[in-house]
Formats: sequence, C-alpha cells, structure tokens
Amino acid sequence: MVIKLNQNKIDTENVNIILIFTEGTILKHNNIFNIYNFKKYIPINNCVEKIKLWNEQGYDIQYLTSRKNKNEVNTIKNILEKNNFCGNCLHYRQKDEEYFNIAEKIMPKILIEDNCKSIGGVKQTTIYKICSEKKLLIKSILVDEFNGIDHLPNEIKELLEYNSE
Repeated sequence: MVIKLNQNKIDTENVNIILIFTEGTILKHNNIFNIYNFKKYIPINNCVEKIKLWNEQGYDIQYLTSRKNKNEVNTIKNILEKNNFCGNCLHYRQKDEEYFNIAEKIMPKILIEDNCKSIGGVKQTTIYKICSEKKLLIKSILVDEFNGIDHLPNEIKELLEYNSE
C-alpha cells in the first residue's frame, strides 16, 4: 500500500525513482533507551539535505517503512513530514506482503537500504529477495544500519556508479 506525503501528487510517469527504506537507513532512535520506540525516531545526520539534492536532480523520492499497522505507518509519515523530507509517498506492506514485492512493483532505478545487521544481515534486505531479472535493473546501495547516507555521493551520476560493498 502507499500513502501520500506532504499532499504531493504522486508522479506515476517518472521512471527515475529512488526508493529509500526509512527505519535504520534514514531514521533512528533518538537515544539508546528508545531503540524500539519508533515514535521517537529522528533523521540520521544530514539525510534530509542529501535526499533533497537527489530530488532536485529530477529523481522521484519514495520511501518504504517496516511498519504495517496504519497508525504506525502514519507515525512514520508524520516524522517524514515534520522533518521536511521531500518525496511523494510512503510504501508499506499488507499482511502477507514482503518488502521485495513492493520494490518489484515500483521498480526504482535506485534502492537504498541499510544492511539489516541487527536482524540477521544482508539476507533480510529487500534487494536480496528480488528476482534476478529485476535485480539487474535496480542499483542497490546498502549502508550500515543507523549510520545514515551522508557518505553517499551528491550527484546521481556518481550514485549510480557507487559501490557499497
């Protein structure tokens, strides 16, 4: 499912999509005592500015959350909006849906997600379960969990060539 952000119109014609996982990639707990309290999540470092730079280069920014419950999804939506994340929509899973199902429907040009270190590692990532043919069409970038995206290139051309391994 998808929920609109910032009352923006969803651009269904733009094939230049960057899909960014929220929790662990661009959002983190505000202190160690709130590690499981996603309501207190905050942006990681300068991720808002980084994402804005990519958006200004013509890429449609979309997000993917780990939340399934509509109230929890709305909490993540509110965090994104409150912190001025640019982008059009926040995707979330239905009951029997997995992250890769959503990514395969969207087919982003770039998928940015954390390495899922705290929940079992790379085998838990979205890209890991995407079918081989579709995986070839997506530039996958894995970042260290809760360390953010500040180190990634500002320019899309460089981002498309970036090697996260």
